Amino acid sequence: MNTPWPISEQRLTACGISTRVLQGGANDRATEAVVFVHGNPGSSEDWRALMARVAPHGRVIAMDMPGFGRADKPADCPYSVEAGATFLGEALQRLGVWRAHLVLHDFGGPWGLAWAAMNPMGLASLTLVNTGLMLNYRWHLMARIWRTPVLGELQQMLTTRRGFRWALNVGQRKPLPREFVDRMYDDLDAGTKRAILKLYRATSDVAQRSDMLGRMLKPLNPSTLVVWGEADPYLPARLADDQRQFFTRAEIHRLPDSGHFPFADDPEGVAQAVVPFLIRQLSNRPPGPG
Repeated sequence: MNTPWPISEQRLTACGISTRVLQGGANDRATEAVVFVHGNPGSSEDWRALMARVAPHGRVIAMDMPGFGRADKPADCPYSVEAGATFLGEALQRLGVWRAHLVLHDFGGPWGLAWAAMNPMGLASLTLVNTGLMLNYRWHLMARIWRTPVLGELQQMLTTRRGFRWALNVGQRKPLPREFVDRMYDDLDAGTKRAILKLYRATSDVAQRSDMLGRMLKPLNPSTLVVWGEADPYLPARLADDQRQFFTRAEIHRLPDSGHFPFADDPEGVAQAVVPFLIRQLSNRPPGPG
């Protein structure tokens, strides 16, 4: 069945943060769901089109993480990996989801993998889109700027729409859709800029954290799909193969003409890899409620 499914929108509060939630699927009370987690500087809107492709086969959910999209952006939020994972967990509890097929991108990787390590019985499968466990990883240039006090604030303050369009298209073999980039920029208000700086400054031990999470997740040996745009200027394509060190059953699907946002520059290529994988996972769901 290839008919796109309607995606609804609602508000939800978790950990004191009100956020937007996108949902679809025939059974909006199913306890098993495909959960899409965006990265920086994205939002749940990144996933709407792909969600509509998967929704005929099961419940699908995406939410704006704290500080991003249309979520609350309080100044006193810690904006760390741990805080994001805790928020994700409480939000899923409020939505009645006990088993999640995680679809993760960018910083959605650390958030989602940390949640999975804390909730091993809740992890149904993994789909990693230009993200994962980052062993032997060195921060990219923009991340190093954000992690530097004063310099990071100055860069955020001086970012214009034109400069943002240019920056997101660095390394792209084909331009990102204008509407996709402009939507991201429109969400990039003072609260999101603050959240980005705090998030990157709270995440200093990438390799150590990845190794710890990998050791916790490896015994689970979840069904895993890795989708990687090979022209990614932030997370090099070699990291795709590294995922097999911990996710030994990982299927790796490379997109040679895509960059860091393959669901935007090659949505059909991503869907052709992700949708059949998720259909297989959903068809293998254990018996029980939902």
